[in-house]
Amino acid sequence: MTNVVGIWEAMSHDGRRPTISVVIPALNEERNLTYIASRLPHDVDEVVFVDGGSVDNTAAVARKLWPNGVHLGQTRKGKGNALACGFAAACGDIVVMIDADGSTDPAEIPRFVGALISGKDFAKGSRFIQGGGSSDITRLRRLGNWGLNTLVNVLFATKYTDLCYGYNAFWRDCLDVMDLPDPDIEGAQWGDGFEIESLVNVRVAASGMQIAEVGSYELDRIHGASNLNAVKDGLRILWTILQEFRQARRRGWKRGAGLPEMNVRSERMVSYIGTQDEYLPSVKRA
Repeated sequence: MTNVVGIWEAMSHDGRRPTISVVIPALNEERNLTYIASRLPHDVDEVVFVDGGSVDNTAAVARKLWPNGVHLGQTRKGKGNALACGFAAACGDIVVMIDADGSTDPAEIPRFVGALISGKDFAKGSRFIQGGGSSDITRLRRLGNWGLNTLVNVLFATKYTDLCYGYNAFWRDCLDVMDLPDPDIEGAQWGDGFEIESLVNVRVAASGMQIAEVGSYELDRIHGASNLNAVKDGLRILWTILQEFRQARRRGWKRGAGLPEMNVRSERMVSYIGTQDEYLPSVKRA
């Protein structure tokens, strides 16, 4: 196992550093968490661990690995609700979302943070640009992702290369744009499931925010089986895209202009912003 470079060791920085929260939703992932912890940069400020009602020792293992972390259970079912719960509890200036199955490498976090520090609002992982790749995606999932990705690019005038990948990072004030379902509401909500990544990506794009794609390598799940159903969840994502497009049009969205009420970029401390390419360090694999 190679040593993982700290976030701030991998890039130059002046002034006060933004704090960083990493949100990890999990369901029956006890055997994968040790790997996640071993790859997590040591200078992450906060780990927010959201358990989805695991029937194994996931919650106990997480508390042992991150005794100072924020540990909570999700309020409804689905990955989207788990992330919404985690986002609501996170206190960092920057929020990073990763998976607990080992497919998203926490050692890549410095690259995502670097994109934000260089002036972007939202850093979106992509398996299909330089520096990215996947040893896990199937032909069916790749084809479905391509079709959904193309549809979003046509409807929203975006240039996404990987719509359905869940490794993202963003400034905390982006949560206002995402407008995710309130974790405290009872009953299933749209956005509670695997459509969450696409919903977030579409809303961020429609808002006119500055987005950077970051090359990311998707690894094989280490242990256990995925809860993703390519056909069922693909249809949910398709419906999400069409619904979001209709709602954006009704709210006055125009190509390249963003939504009227969201067109002004949030002000952040000047000391956070840089312009150097060195903010995108390379990642050593295990």
